[in-house]
Amino acid sequence: MKGILGKKIGMTQVFAKNGKLIPVTVIEVEPNVVTQIKTMENDGYEAIQLGTGTVREKLSNKPKMGHTKKANTEPKRFLREIRGVNVSDYTLGQVLDASLFQEGEMVDVTGVSKGKGYQGVIKRWNQTRGPMGHGSQYHRGVGSMGTLLPMHVLKGKKLPGHMGHQTRTVQNLEIVAVDLENNVILVKGNVPGPKKSLVIIRTAVKNPNKVNPKVELMVYEVEQEEATSEEVAPATEETAEEAEVASQEETTEEVTEESTDAQEESSQEVSE
Repeated sequence: MKGILGKKIGMTQVFAKNGKLIPVTVIEVEPNVVTQIKTMENDGYEAIQLGTGTVREKLSNKPKMGHTKKANTEPKRFLREIRGVNVSDYTLGQVLDASLFQEGEMVDVTGVSKGKGYQGVIKRWNQTRGPMGHGSQYHRGVGSMGTLLPMHVLKGKKLPGHMGHQTRTVQNLEIVAVDLENNVILVKGNVPGPKKSLVIIRTAVKNPNKVNPKVELMVYEVEQEEATSEEVAPATEETAEEAEVASQEETTEEVTEESTDAQEESSQEVSE
């Protein structure tokens, strides 16, 4: 088991060399610092605490600064625990990055879903509406509240209320690519949460040792650069040739003008 904290950037799509289009979620992984190691002797369970998102000391407080100072790092915005790891593989103050995972690994991604606010039963519970005729007088109601005998609404009745903004986990997602230059991980499919929200990437619980074959992706930047260099080279040669021709034309024009001036001067002397 291993895990890391990241920030959901958004969704995009990549193309494999076999022609398949793969929808992916881009997760930015800033450096994660191991701020605390919890052991069975001291805490009753084993886990590591990761911190990410550096904040200014002015926006922090003394307890937080003292906690992160033990790991010789700056105050962090987010602190989360990863359980089930082998704590002997980590040291206090260790820095983790996107290289922790590799292409083809199966992961579980946890995040807080988008908040929808106060919603009715049709949107919240996917119930159907009543007749829209004027005489029905029942269009988007909640339905029956139960029988008369209990004299109260039974527990579990689906009613309007706050929708979304709940911790959700999507399991068995495949890592398509790991970009160490930009510190991002491309995960196949969608993950919970809005853009720029915190997500936790862990090893898949149901498939911890499964690694799919690496998907060869199409790379367009290199091909465009090569095509641009090939287009620029002939244009440069043509420009040089045009410059040579223009300079030769200017030289011939100057010579012609000088010879014309000399002939006019000689003709004036002869006439005199």
